[in-house]
Amino acid sequence: MFPKPHAALTPNTFAFEALPLVAPTGFREYDARWLFPKDLNLMGVQALGLGLGTLVHELGVRPDIVTGHDFRAYSASIKLALIAGMQAAGLRVKDIGLCLSPMAYFGQFALDCPCVAMVTASHNDNGWTGVKMGAERPMTFGPAEMGRLKEIVLSGAFQYRDGGAYQFVPDFSTVYLDDLVSRAKPLTRRLKVVAACGNGTAGAFAPALLERLGCEVVPLDVEADATFPRYNPNPEDMAMLHAIADTVKATGADVGLGFDGDGDRCGVVDEQGHEIFADKVGVMLARDLSLQHPNARFVVDVKSTGLFASDPELKARNVETDYWKTGHSYIKRRVNELNALAGFEKSGHFFFNAPVGRGYDDGLLTAIAVIEMLDRNPGKSLSELYAALPTTFGSPTMSPHCADEEKYGVVERVTARFREMHERGESLGGAAITDLVTVNGVRVSTADGTWGLVRASSNKPELVVVVESPVSRARLEEMFRAVDGVLRENPQVGAYNQTI
Repeated sequence: MFPKPHAALTPNTFAFEALPLVAPTGFREYDARWLFPKDLNLMGVQALGLGLGTLVHELGVRPDIVTGHDFRAYSASIKLALIAGMQAAGLRVKDIGLCLSPMAYFGQFALDCPCVAMVTASHNDNGWTGVKMGAERPMTFGPAEMGRLKEIVLSGAFQYRDGGAYQFVPDFSTVYLDDLVSRAKPLTRRLKVVAACGNGTAGAFAPALLERLGCEVVPLDVEADATFPRYNPNPEDMAMLHAIADTVKATGADVGLGFDGDGDRCGVVDEQGHEIFADKVGVMLARDLSLQHPNARFVVDVKSTGLFASDPELKARNVETDYWKTGHSYIKRRVNELNALAGFEKSGHFFFNAPVGRGYDDGLLTAIAVIEMLDRNPGKSLSELYAALPTTFGSPTMSPHCADEEKYGVVERVTARFREMHERGESLGGAAITDLVTVNGVRVSTADGTWGLVRASSNKPELVVVVESPVSRARLEEMFRAVDGVLRENPQVGAYNQTI
């Protein structure tokens, strides 16, 4: 029998991989992330594969699974250890090799596999690894499945089964790119596009797709380098957005597109070099898509702008918007439950459902949607489409450090504090509190429409803070100071990665 995993091992024990090491904190709300090899060794990865296979059988799902890995130097070895565990648990594995997360999700459909296990740490710093998993296409695991997987793995409650198999699928990236090209509409003009990949996995695929669509491509940081020498491949990271903006202005491009480390997110910069936060891009796409699909319904996360509910054009077209929990697993599932046309997250995860997509998040499909929106408005630039939106003043997604063991407790205390202020009729940042949304952390709104959000990050030892005001930059700053003041009542909250 495979030995029961340990949460910590001594360096001497670890060096020989004598026992599986699996830190409990690696199991997140909707995926898994560990520092490798500090918190997870290869035997621990094998245990994870055994646990995943055990869970698949427990769920009564056909045991066919597609797997792939990102470009990090250690990802292939982690994937092979995962495969060993999955085979021992009776899963039939189809390995598509180096890929993007959405390519693995596409593989669930193209290769007829209900299950997926994608080895990636997305945009996390070098040294991190992780797995995005699912057993009901196009959904990925949520808290219930991740909680059960954690229980199986840490207790060593593995079920071994015969029938495990392995097949490598060659050149699958070509099948994926062919499918995207076939779903795109022919462009009526040649657009110049900056394709920024942050030295992540998307560099191997995104520029080639854009060229096949007929765009003139300006590649930026497309060479694979897991040390991320210039900036983190994260379309919410201002350093990445600024690098894209500089290149757009220097080359006269029509648009700049930035892809995250595993290609399931896309950030946008207009032709003037202005960064457009993903939630505002979502409003622009909702306007565009609702013209083609009357009475459309969209799902957005609680970090997103209030314009989805208040935009006059969307209201005039009877568009319905559902605000839901932040996280690709949550939004993806909600989009499918409501049969929404699309889902938008402020982080840049966009989910296009039929007839546009298959319901999962794909940064390359998002790029196609942005390009097609521009092509359908030949007389307007991206900055003009953006300027047509009602003005709001929004912050970037700010992430003060907070340990994994502390962050959820901090959010509970902050939520209780805001609730107490609301019940007492106290103001926040000089305005009366009118509403609290607690579906995911706490989103506190005031009488003039200004709001602030505090929630726990689902995959890093951080909190997430977002503020927005339809009134002024000054009100935005007032709300940030007020929200941060409540946060600072908790000494567990550390420094921000960036502020407004």
